[in-house]
Amino acid sequence: MVHRQFFTHARIVFATLLTVTTSQGYAAGFALIEQSVSGLGNAYAGAAASAEDASTVFYNPAGLMYLSNQFVAAAHLVKPSAEFSGTGTNALGAPVTGGDGGDAGNTALIPNLYYSRKLPNDFVFGLGINAPFGLKTEYDADWVGRYHAIESDLKTININPAIAYKAAPNLSVGVGVDFQYIDAKLTQAINQTASCVGVLLAQNPGMDAPAAVAICGGLVSTADATGKIEGDDWSYGYNFGLMYDVNPGTRIGFAYRSKIKQELEGDASFTNADAFFTGIGLFVPTSLTANVTLPETASLSLYHDIDSRWAILADATWTHWDRFQELRVDYASNQPDSVTVEGWDNSMRYSLGLNYRYDSAWLLRTGIAFDEEPIPDDAHRTPRIPGNDRTWLAIGANYRYSSHVSFDAGYAHLFVADTRINNTSTTAGNITGEYDNAVDILSAQVNWTF
Repeated sequence: MVHRQFFTHARIVFATLLTVTTSQGYAAGFALIEQSVSGLGNAYAGAAASAEDASTVFYNPAGLMYLSNQFVAAAHLVKPSAEFSGTGTNALGAPVTGGDGGDAGNTALIPNLYYSRKLPNDFVFGLGINAPFGLKTEYDADWVGRYHAIESDLKTININPAIAYKAAPNLSVGVGVDFQYIDAKLTQAINQTASCVGVLLAQNPGMDAPAAVAICGGLVSTADATGKIEGDDWSYGYNFGLMYDVNPGTRIGFAYRSKIKQELEGDASFTNADAFFTGIGLFVPTSLTANVTLPETASLSLYHDIDSRWAILADATWTHWDRFQELRVDYASNQPDSVTVEGWDNSMRYSLGLNYRYDSAWLLRTGIAFDEEPIPDDAHRTPRIPGNDRTWLAIGANYRYSSHVSFDAGYAHLFVADTRINNTSTTAGNITGEYDNAVDILSAQVNWTF
């Protein structure tokens, strides 16, 4: 009966995940650290050592050894804000008209689902369904940066079975497999005059730019075209963790999540493309491929009971973001590859949390974190991912309703450092200015122990 109930819930959450929109990543880059509500209250300090509930499948599967049979369902309501102010020029250096694009942030719902079950011979099984990476920014279609981006939407769904066992009296080990689905959509406007000039100069090496501009002025429509690319893929990776009991009230956790190489296949479509381009096989419907390697992470965490009421938690997490050096889309038509130089750096996240046991029913939490952004400078920041360093302030609570049911709630505000952009593309031109960014997260979770 329990198994049937669990898999019924799993199917519902999986279907929900497919339709959920995620907004710009709430950890560094476009990673989503919001994989439990119990952890949110501590700003995810000690996540690889706390093992408070079955969400440890994601943070450190070795923590399953500390749990009984449990089902966990969580949801995070996330409200980011990303408001641009600045100017742009097209690929010919001419000013681009248009507004600031509105608020590119999108309110999102991120669900999580976890399950743990004790097995014979001191093994524990766990399963997690979540979304470890996500991105959505969307601007007004006529904004000043439309040649760089209008909509950027990336979703992932991760199915993570895991198993843990006691390797030694004080040491637990856990390992899991990740089956991950990715779906992406990108849109942007196309300046047809600038594109025409590029074609003429490539076809006629002796022609100068002013002559090409004059010809294109009477050859193609001055109205923008719009390009849209969509693709998806399934791939796989793994995660493992260790948890060591220093003493009954102190434990150290180490966790690792592998990279996952996604090889997306999909289609490109174009609207309002001039016959000049379609006649030479440009801006026509075509299939495409794009490779993205989602980075590995390594975490070291501490959980320590100061006394019967107070506990302290700490964490340091490294993410291998320098795998993301470019975003390249390879078209099957005559359309040249679309290449965006990213040049990201590896990043660190540091967090510190505190728990207070008010009474037998209530556990109160708070935490702070500093999350480094992997974008190296203003020139590499793009309108698709206009992130910067984040400082988290978080609070939360757990209420034990009965011996079988408890509830978690949490809230975090992310203060984002001043975010400047000065990005230049040979096809889209230059955009320069600054973003006013912030994020609020409100989350709730139910835990059923059976």
